[in-house]
Amino acid sequence: MGIKRHAIFQRAFRLNSLGAILLVTLVLVVISITRNNGVWTEHLMMRGCTTAKPRSQCDLSSGRWVFDNVSYPLYSERQCTYMSDQLACEKYGRTDFMYQNWRWQPHQCDLPRFNATTLLERLRGKRLVFVGDSLNRGQWVSMVCLIESVIPSSLKSMHSNGSLNAFKALEYNALVEFYWAPLLVESNSDDPVNHRLPDRIIRANSITKHAKHWMSADILVFNSYLWWRRSKMKVLADEWGAAEDQNCYNEREPVTKDGYSGRASDGRMMSLVDATIQRLRERGVNVRILNITQLSEYRKDGHPSIYRKQWEPLTEEQISKPTSYADCIHWCLPGVPDVWNELLYASIISS
Repeated sequence: MGIKRHAIFQRAFRLNSLGAILLVTLVLVVISITRNNGVWTEHLMMRGCTTAKPRSQCDLSSGRWVFDNVSYPLYSERQCTYMSDQLACEKYGRTDFMYQNWRWQPHQCDLPRFNATTLLERLRGKRLVFVGDSLNRGQWVSMVCLIESVIPSSLKSMHSNGSLNAFKALEYNALVEFYWAPLLVESNSDDPVNHRLPDRIIRANSITKHAKHWMSADILVFNSYLWWRRSKMKVLADEWGAAEDQNCYNEREPVTKDGYSGRASDGRMMSLVDATIQRLRERGVNVRILNITQLSEYRKDGHPSIYRKQWEPLTEEQISKPTSYADCIHWCLPGVPDVWNELLYASIISS
């Protein structure tokens, strides 16, 4: 959750050695790369890998959703200064708020409670950069919402410059950024606004156009998976035993069947992931896998559906059939991406 042969960063490998990691990003939601005592460590958060090893004694990806209206949500949509209209479901008319109150509970342990101050201390003097498409932008918005509430208005700022959006915690000299690069390599979809094109064209060997913007990052979170499978995606597909023409519209509760598996996985890509990870380990690279597919696929209730800003006027036909324009790809905030960030938080504070 290939692109270019071999390349991580000059401080870790030669620039032309970037292939293994970026090949993996075709089937990952997130890859974060951190530098600890001069050694780069890759943390992989992926969709759909059934062979992932536990991060420690506990597999955080194996668990269940627990309704918790005492501890969750972790922030308020209305009070988050930097909330996105694409993810602000309450603002755009959603009146059932249970989607904000579900907590991920691993079977064998507890997730550490997200502590914004602790994370900011870890990020002091560092850059955390999310790179990818609108799903990764949603995770970035979630992260900003999670941490900005503990920072006084005078000590935080947001700056946008084309594809790069940067939130800064001034007191900590910490940057939490999002860089738009939906296919990671150079493509005709690189414009952060005008990227809805009928045909996707990439330069498979061109990574430097984007990489120069994240080369100095201390932690990188990549995603690109959905764009590479776009021609095969069926947004309105049955993923939980619903009727053929039903999608996430009007869904208000998660899937409760233990071990439920949707259609987000591609077995061939997962095989590539396994092979790539094995090659990385043979090269002495410490790889951590955090599987977020299973926990996300339970949450059929967590998508914006019709409760989001519509970038183009709806037709009468669409209005008469809400399932035709329901957004079942992105996620309402507060919601599922907050849990992705809780897992990322657990990985950062344990490293």
